[in-house]
Amino acid sequence: MAGDGQREIMTNAKQHVVVGVDGSPSSVQALRWAADYAAATGADLVAVTAWQVPSGMGSGAAVLPGEDFENAAWEVVDKALATAAVAPTTRIVERGDPATVLLDHAKDADLLVVGSRGHGEVSEVLLGSVSHRCVHHATCPVVVVRAPQSQHGN
Repeated sequence: MAGDGQREIMTNAKQHVVVGVDGSPSSVQALRWAADYAAATGADLVAVTAWQVPSGMGSGAAVLPGEDFENAAWEVVDKALATAAVAPTTRIVERGDPATVLLDHAKDADLLVVGSRGHGEVSEVLLGSVSHRCVHHATCPVVVVRAPQSQHGN
């Protein structure tokens, strides 16, 4: 029966989980959560880090000597992976707006996991946070993980 074959193909497809990594305590916690979920489900884990030239530097066409933002981003993701003791299937470091980069890489994902710094009630209502944009614009389910309160400095 055609329907049964199609169902079998869907269940045998390799799932993948995308997790946003920025080096913050909440992203390290999200990385651990995503790794546990991926291990439990047999999914591939894809760690994604986005970097941008600081807004005070203009378009970034001419970056100051000694400023290597991409390598700094790789260092952030490598440190977060070591801290979380996680080895993802794929690591991606890409220039761009963090929410946009995450949403792009999560288009075909089974799950997107992001951290939330959660600095308090006021920050939760502000538009523009990465986790807020991901929750509202992702084409897959999104899990938002917060670091324990003691790691927020609250």
